[in-house]
Amino acid sequence: MADVDSLPPGSFCWPELATTDRKSGVAFYRDLFGWAVDDQPIGPEDIYSMFKLRGREVAAAYTMRADERQMGIPPHWNTYVSVKNADEAAKRAQELGGKIVVPPFDVMDAGRMAVLQDPTGAFFQVWQANKHVGTKVQGEAGALCWTELATRDTKAAETFYTQFFGWSAKTGNADSTMPYTEFSLGGRGIGGMMPMPAMVPAQVPAYWMPYFQVADVNATVDKATKSGASTVVPPTDMANVGRFAVITDPQGAIFAAFTPAR
Repeated sequence: MADVDSLPPGSFCWPELATTDRKSGVAFYRDLFGWAVDDQPIGPEDIYSMFKLRGREVAAAYTMRADERQMGIPPHWNTYVSVKNADEAAKRAQELGGKIVVPPFDVMDAGRMAVLQDPTGAFFQVWQANKHVGTKVQGEAGALCWTELATRDTKAAETFYTQFFGWSAKTGNADSTMPYTEFSLGGRGIGGMMPMPAMVPAQVPAYWMPYFQVADVNATVDKATKSGASTVVPPTDMANVGRFAVITDPQGAIFAAFTPAR
């Protein structure tokens, strides 16, 4: 998968950085992934920075609002999932035990969205596309390739998301201390889920994390740390899958870098 011009409902469709320092955050990711930046005014003072790869949108960044920061919400990556109808999706999320954090609203002529929270506490966005489909490149260096949920209640999360988006779920090493669930849409793996690591403080809620594909995980980690990032999980091999690392950017948003096995 590389160029994407349409995404079926239930697809991860847009990674969006919410940060306290947009200019520094944009500079960090532009340098790390080789992204071009297209700054779009979204108000008298706000800017929405669109990241592009080969001229095609792959992600975005914006400055967190003052009320978000006052609530103690740290910089993070938002996860958007495509839906046919944002209003119906929000209603369905409630029926399945989720919460509507921000009711459906139009984003100019780009599309319609809502901010939701699953029954285990993880926040995510649903996106009903109009003129903006979402990411137009996936599964190549510099683009989104996987999205992963860390939660303290994997059973409840699996029930919610499979019923909500129609995903299939397959759990490997179910009897191990760290079982991993793969979510599929139409027979294609799109994301995963793991139990919240024990070292994560109790006050940290469940969360979705984007994986960006890179040519060399080690080189990406070295470049990121030299730019002020820190490593949460050092470069690690997954047999017959690839090599990954988890990184916290200089402002505190967490993401993963991944190189698939040849």
